[in-house]
Amino acid sequence: MSALRFPASPVPARIPVPPRLEWRALEAGRACVRAVLSSAPEPRPIRPGAASRPRCRPSTTVKRLPSIEARSVERVARVLALAAIGALVFARPAQAYVGPGAGLAAAGAGLALAGTFLLAIGIVLTWPLKAVVRLVAKHGTPKPKVKRVIVLGLDGFDPGLAKKYMDEGRMPNLKKLADEGVFSPLDTACPSISPVAWSTFATGVDASRHNIYDFLTRDPCSYFPILSSTDIRTVPRTLNLGFAKVPFGTKPLYRSLQKSQPFWKLLGQRYVWSSIIRVPITFPPQPFKNGTLLSGMCVPDLLGTQGSFSFYSTKTRAAGTRIGGQQYQVRRKGDRLESNLTGPRGGDGHPMKCPFTVDFDDAKKRVTIKVGKDTATVGLREYTPWMVVPFGKLQGIARLYVQTWEGEDFELYVTPINIDPDAPVMPISHPFVYSIYLSKLHGRFATLGLAEDTWALNERVVDEEAFLKQAWLIYEERKKHLWDAIEKTPKGFVTVVFDTSDRISHMFYRYLDPTHPANAGKDTTKYANVMAEMYGKMDELVGEVRAKLGPDPDTLLMVISDHGFCNFRRGVNLNSWLKDNGYLFLKDGAETSPDWFGQVDWTKTKAFTLGLTGVFINRKGREGKGIVEKGPELDALCHELKTKLEALRDPADGSRVIKEVFLTREVQKGPYADMAPELLIGYERGFRHSWECATGSVTKETFTDNTRSWSGDHCVDPRLVPGVFWSNRKLDGRRPALIDLAPTVLDLFGIEVPSYMQGRPLFGTRATPKAPKAAPEKVNA
Repeated sequence: MSALRFPASPVPARIPVPPRLEWRALEAGRACVRAVLSSAPEPRPIRPGAASRPRCRPSTTVKRLPSIEARSVERVARVLALAAIGALVFARPAQAYVGPGAGLAAAGAGLALAGTFLLAIGIVLTWPLKAVVRLVAKHGTPKPKVKRVIVLGLDGFDPGLAKKYMDEGRMPNLKKLADEGVFSPLDTACPSISPVAWSTFATGVDASRHNIYDFLTRDPCSYFPILSSTDIRTVPRTLNLGFAKVPFGTKPLYRSLQKSQPFWKLLGQRYVWSSIIRVPITFPPQPFKNGTLLSGMCVPDLLGTQGSFSFYSTKTRAAGTRIGGQQYQVRRKGDRLESNLTGPRGGDGHPMKCPFTVDFDDAKKRVTIKVGKDTATVGLREYTPWMVVPFGKLQGIARLYVQTWEGEDFELYVTPINIDPDAPVMPISHPFVYSIYLSKLHGRFATLGLAEDTWALNERVVDEEAFLKQAWLIYEERKKHLWDAIEKTPKGFVTVVFDTSDRISHMFYRYLDPTHPANAGKDTTKYANVMAEMYGKMDELVGEVRAKLGPDPDTLLMVISDHGFCNFRRGVNLNSWLKDNGYLFLKDGAETSPDWFGQVDWTKTKAFTLGLTGVFINRKGREGKGIVEKGPELDALCHELKTKLEALRDPADGSRVIKEVFLTREVQKGPYADMAPELLIGYERGFRHSWECATGSVTKETFTDNTRSWSGDHCVDPRLVPGVFWSNRKLDGRRPALIDLAPTVLDLFGIEVPSYMQGRPLFGTRATPKAPKAAPEKVNA
C-alpha cells in the first residue's frame, strides 16, 4: 500500500479540465490518490485492456446488487434473515447524493433491505427443494482433504523482521507454528504493490491476467489518472420502449475492473462456504454463492474519496500553507465551539453540512462533543466512539480526536466520514445485509478501504500517538469480525486481512534507521520499539487464533503477507529523468510541470510515468496523442530505456538505483499486458518513485530525500520484498509463492484447479506441475 499527497483544491487550476469530467470526476480521483498515491483528479475511466486504440466512452453497464445466497437454512434463517429484520427496523433511508466525485446516487436503504428480507424468507421456504438439488449436485464430488482452511493475512509482514523477532523470543506463537509446520518467505507479485499482490492471491494469476498493475493508471485519451481497480460513477437512466429510449435521471454504477475471478467464487459453486473479510480489491463486492464478504481496499468514504480527514483549529494558519483534507479555522465562544462537518453534495449541488458543538469543561479538562443525536465526552488525546454524522436522510460515521488543548488553543481532528455499516448507502458487503449484521452484533466499525489515516500523519496534522491509537482501534474491530467468521464457519474457508501491520510499517520504519532523512525534526526515541511491539502483537493474535481453533487436525491454518518491507530513503522522479534524457518534453518555456502532466508536450513525448510501478510508452493508436509506433520502434525504445535506467546511479553516493527493469510483455503474457506500463521498475532497497513522480509532475531534481513520516515501502524489485508464509502443515519442499494460494485452497477442498491458474497446490504435488510462464528468474507474479 502506498500514499501520495492531497491537494487542497479539487481541480488543479493549471490543468485544463474537459467539461465532461466535471468536479465529480476529479474528486473521485482523489480517492485512491490521497491515502494511496496522492489525490488525483478522476476522469471518466475507460475499459482497460480493451484494444490498442484509445477508448474514451466508458461502458455504462451496471452491476446488479448482490443477491443473497445461502448454504443452509440454519445459516440464512438464523444469521442473515434476522439481520435483515433488524436492519429493516433500525436503518434509515438514504436519498441524497453520495460522493460528488464518485457520483454515487444513494439507493433507498429501506427498499433494499425490505427486498433482502423478502429474499431471506424465500430462501427459507425453498430450502427443501434446494437441499435436494444440492445433494444431487454434490454426488461424485471429490472428497476434501480438510474440513476447514483459515488464511490469516498480515499485510506487509516482512520475513526478515519476522525471523529476527522470532529469534529474539518476541514471537513465540509463530515460532511454535514454524516448528510444527513451516515458515518460509512467500514470493510476492510483480509489481510488489498491494492491489496487485492481493489480486494475485484472489485469482491465482499474474497482473497481465487480472488487470491490476497499480493503484492508478492513466486514461489513454486524456492522460489523466484513473483508478485501476474500480469504476464508480453515475450513468444516465433510460426507459427502453423498444422504438426509443426515454431518459429519466441517473443511476449509480459500481464496477470492478479486476479481471479473472476470485477462487472463493469457485468454492461457492461447489458448495464450500467462504467468509471473506477485508481482502483488498474486493470493492464493489461481487456476488458469489455460499459465502459472505466484507469489502476492503478502495471502499470510498462518504464524500467519494479514499479518505478526506477534517481538521479544526483555533490557531491562525500561515498564509500560503496548506495540508491535505479539509481545514477550518474556528473560534471558541466562552465554553462552546460550534462548526460543521462537510458532507457530499445535496440535491442543490452544494456540499451538505452537519452541525457539531464542543462544550468545554476547563476544570476537568474534558469536552463534550455533540454530532447529530450522538454525544461523547473525551479528554485531551482521546478518540470519541464512532459517532453517526447525519446529512439529511443520509448518514456516515466518524471518530473525533482532541489533538491540542493549550489555553485558548484548541485543535480537533476528525477521521474521514466512513460509510455507516449499519445503514450503508452503497453495497460494501455481500450479501448487502452482511455489514449490517456485523454492525448490529459487534458495533459500528471502519469501512473505508484505507482506514488508518496515514496521510494525516504524513501531513503532521496528527502525531504518532494519535495514529497508533486509531490503528489499534481498527485492529480490535477486525478481531471481532475474525472471531465471528471462525465461529460461524465450522466447515469451509475463512480469510481475514489485517492492515495494521502494513500501515505501522509504512509510518514507523524510520525508527529502524537512525540516519533516515525522515527523522529530521521528529521524535526518534519515544516510538523506537513500535515495530517490534507490533510484530509481537500480531504474534499474540496468531496465538489467540490457534487457541480458538484447538488441536483440530482437519483445520489447516496459513498465516501470510502480500509482500515484505524495506527502507524508503530516496525518491526518484523518472519523469524528470525522462525529460533530461530527451524522452519527455515540456511546452515551450516550461522548466517544470505540475501534477498530472500539466505542461507536458505530448506531440514530442515518448515516455512518461504515473503511479508507483512503471513507465508508459506514448504509443500511437493507444494513447490519445501517441507518437511511438508499435513494433520495431516500440521494442527498440523499451530496450534502450531498460539499458539506461539499469545504469542509473544516485549522485549522492554513486549507489545503484534500479536492480532490474522488467519489460512487461516479456515477463507477462496475459491479455491485459497491452494496456499496462511497458516497463516495470524494480528499484533497489532504499529507492522508490518520488511523491512528485507518482502524481505525474516534472521537477528540476531527479533525486530527493524522503522526509515524510511514510518512511518504509515495498515498491521495489519483487525479489527484495517477499511476504511471509506460516502453516501448521509441512509443504512439499519448494518455496511458496502468493500465486499458489488460490490453487492450494481449491485443491484442499477437492476441487480441480482451473487450467488458467498459474500457481500450483503447495500441499502435495500434481502430476504435471506448472510454473508461471515467462516470469523473470525468482520473480513469481
